[in-house]
Amino acid sequence: MKNKKILVLSALVLLTILALGFIAYRLSKSNGGSDNALLEFAIKDTSKIDKITIKDKLSNSITLRKVKGQWQDEKGQCVRRENINFILDAAKHIEFKGYLGEKAKKTFTNILKTQHVRVEFFEEDESLKTWFIGPPAQDHLGQIMLLETPTFKGQYPVVMRIKGLSGIIEPRFFASREEWACSGIFALKDSDIQSVDVNNIENPKRSFTVARRNKSFAVTSNAKPIPRIDTTNIYRYLQGFKKINWNTKRLDLKDQQVDSIKRSIPFCEVRLTEVKGKTTLLKLYRIKSAEPRRNELGESVPYDMDYLWALLPSGELVKCQYFVFNNILTGHVYFPELLKMN
Repeated sequence: MKNKKILVLSALVLLTILALGFIAYRLSKSNGGSDNALLEFAIKDTSKIDKITIKDKLSNSITLRKVKGQWQDEKGQCVRRENINFILDAAKHIEFKGYLGEKAKKTFTNILKTQHVRVEFFEEDESLKTWFIGPPAQDHLGQIMLLETPTFKGQYPVVMRIKGLSGIIEPRFFASREEWACSGIFALKDSDIQSVDVNNIENPKRSFTVARRNKSFAVTSNAKPIPRIDTTNIYRYLQGFKKINWNTKRLDLKDQQVDSIKRSIPFCEVRLTEVKGKTTLLKLYRIKSAEPRRNELGESVPYDMDYLWALLPSGELVKCQYFVFNNILTGHVYFPELLKMN
């Protein structure tokens, strides 16, 4: 009797194994691979990723490469590290949220054929995984996506999310070069700086120069030494170059308007020379205001007091904040005697 029970149980176990095997085979056939492969979007070791390509729904594309530990685009231009971090974080922590119903699966499969953001990850120029990012999930707490690898091609999309986060994934992946471009102008320590020359064309009396003299600095205005300089204030001033960024590129200007600004006279020029010899020249232009505004000295002025235009050495025109630039333009804050000279 015992032997019969054992035989029956053994047969049931065998049938179960065969049934599960058949189900796995059907899933493999219907999804273009195993059900597990369908969900393996994540890349465990993102430190090995050295190339990422992104193509958006409008066929704009960008290639990001890691060269000697630094990320850049295919033209060798600097790209924003925080954007790279967002992508690598998604690649590491993406996880399965849920399946689509049969009707939705067919609908979104057709949508993904023409409307998707295509993201491909590489290691040493070998493709690791390709994501096809479709619309948000209905609850906007996930993203409808499809996976492809060198050995697997998913036929039906699933809903994915970033572990620990509620929201959509697509905003992390964009091909706009304007959004990828590094916004840094200066990121220097005082020990990196040889000299700074602020030429205030609008008001020459506020022009000044800080120049390294061996182990110290000299501060002058129109070639005249500024008296009673506090050495601490010199270093406070130079620390202002630790992080000088622009806000946006001239997205709201036409080419003719840009040319017009470049032909006009800047209100100020900043020339910085580094200890290693590199010189950076910035030309700064006012942005006209519809109504008079008050500047830092309480004077009524006809220009925007929040933003200015800066012409970079590359020839690009970018919008910057006075909040950031006033730290390096207003010498009288650090050297009060400046206002009493000239």
